Amino acid sequence: MIYKFATGVAIAFFLGSFNFPQLSPHLLSSLSPVYPDGFPGLALLLLRVSLGWLFILHGYPKITHLQQWAESLKTPVVLCFLSAASMVGGGIFLIIGFLTLLDTLPILCSMIFAIYLDISGSKPFVAQDPYLIPEDQYKGPLGKGEPPSWEKAFMYCVMLIAIAVLGPGVYSLDSIIFGQ
Repeated sequence: MIYKFATGVAIAFFLGSFNFPQLSPHLLSSLSPVYPDGFPGLALLLLRVSLGWLFILHGYPKITHLQQWAESLKTPVVLCFLSAASMVGGGIFLIIGFLTLLDTLPILCSMIFAIYLDISGSKPFVAQDPYLIPEDQYKGPLGKGEPPSWEKAFMYCVMLIAIAVLGPGVYSLDSIIFGQ
């Protein structure tokens, strides 16, 4: 798999040398050729760091309980490992703002797959508020919690797409490496 990544990087640098700005190495960072600074840059930093931290928090327990998670999803362990590893690794890279576009894509695929699993399981987009559910109808894993829905995965998708399109902002390693 690493050879595919290396080939992609080599092709990006090769095309960039022919002055195709839309296909340059910058594409490893984001779909946007600029790195916003000031308040927009700070907002992107906050979004990137928050989202990266949340994915680390979601991915780490999945890696540490990989077999149990794979069995609960009825999904091969390898796919679950790739998903959890993309959350942890991508979360770290999102926090530092390194190869941001490449970080968002695997996590986005995981979130789209989560949405697919929720929709195929007939879960609603937005579940009823827990305080409106009769006490005997829903209990979370520890006796409390929210009923399942796919709204959280959808919101993660929206945030990942925003980061992929807008870029990591000036407060990132991408800005230092690929910036003007």
